[in-house]
Amino acid sequence: MSNDVDELKQFAWLHAKAQGLTGARTVLDRIRTDDGDAPGAWTGEWSRAADRLRDRGETLAAVGHYTMARFPYVDGEARAQAQRDCADSFAEWAAPRSVERLDLDVDGARVRCWTTGLSARHRRPVLLMCGGIVSVKEQWGPALPAIARLGLAGVVLEMPGVGENPLRYDGDSARLFSAVLDAVADRVDPTACYLLAFSFSGHLALRAALRDHRIRGVVTAGAPVRQFFTDAGWRAALPRVTVDTLAHLTGSPADGLGELMAPWALTDDDLAALDIPVGYAASDRDEIIPPGDPELVRTGIRAVHLVRADDVHGSPRHIAQTRLWAVHTVLRMRGGRPVHRALVGAALRAARLRSRIGSPRRESQRTEVVAG
Repeated sequence: MSNDVDELKQFAWLHAKAQGLTGARTVLDRIRTDDGDAPGAWTGEWSRAADRLRDRGETLAAVGHYTMARFPYVDGEARAQAQRDCADSFAEWAAPRSVERLDLDVDGARVRCWTTGLSARHRRPVLLMCGGIVSVKEQWGPALPAIARLGLAGVVLEMPGVGENPLRYDGDSARLFSAVLDAVADRVDPTACYLLAFSFSGHLALRAALRDHRIRGVVTAGAPVRQFFTDAGWRAALPRVTVDTLAHLTGSPADGLGELMAPWALTDDDLAALDIPVGYAASDRDEIIPPGDPELVRTGIRAVHLVRADDVHGSPRHIAQTRLWAVHTVLRMRGGRPVHRALVGAALRAARLRSRIGSPRRESQRTEVVAG
């Protein structure tokens, strides 16, 4: 079934902007259909733009365009080829940058990750990064060299069913984070493991932290907590691309998602049992996550650092601030080098100032802290 092209353009713009794809608007303007790789088709136009960039040696830009070509999920050969080209191009970029592939077995399936800084001799604190239901690991992989410079080992992975992760997204998907930690346990500091997980993977990260006490902190943005899973009225108004993607990842018909996902809701006892610091970035006009979910985080978790932005899901007008806030929050959690925290903190304050000055409505990210 073809996706609604106008809706694809609306939601893809956030991901294109997050990857710094300066020519994204030109590509979007050429797209008229979502029919394979024909001229004017979603995957075809993004892939041809990526091919041209790859031929010119602009490998990372090509990765970003292939990422958009397979957006929102692989539903046929055209998007499958874009997915393969995305991974292959990223491997070319990664090779000279000490970014390495890690393949691990999870429930008999091969799950691929990208890593940096793993060492049996010099065991560093480790940061696991994961995107949401439409974000492949190559979208976040370019952050790995910066993670290493901050004194951390890094692992970037995908949610079950996304990209090269063949697992099914189900009620036990939080086990993925523990499986990764098991695989790298002899090459990281096992007492200092942190999760930076966006959107739906943030929910998995919170669930994983309830069971795996190696996890010492979770930072997330726009994560469902409870009401998303239990409020049928809210889910009925979700964008079609979100519903279709969730149905694809879970293997469930769209009209069966409510029954399937309702047991995934975090209870009051679950939230109270989280005895680690949690960072949560909320968007006040989020069309995916109901407003009650960040409120549950604010009131139910013992030690939470909550920031809010007057924005839609993913806070596309606050990308720089959210990224810097996320990194700064991880550094505060692990008690890293003061110079690193100071540098990232200064960059965060500057980004927030630029946002206030540059917005005619003077919108900015607001900080709210609840400490346990």
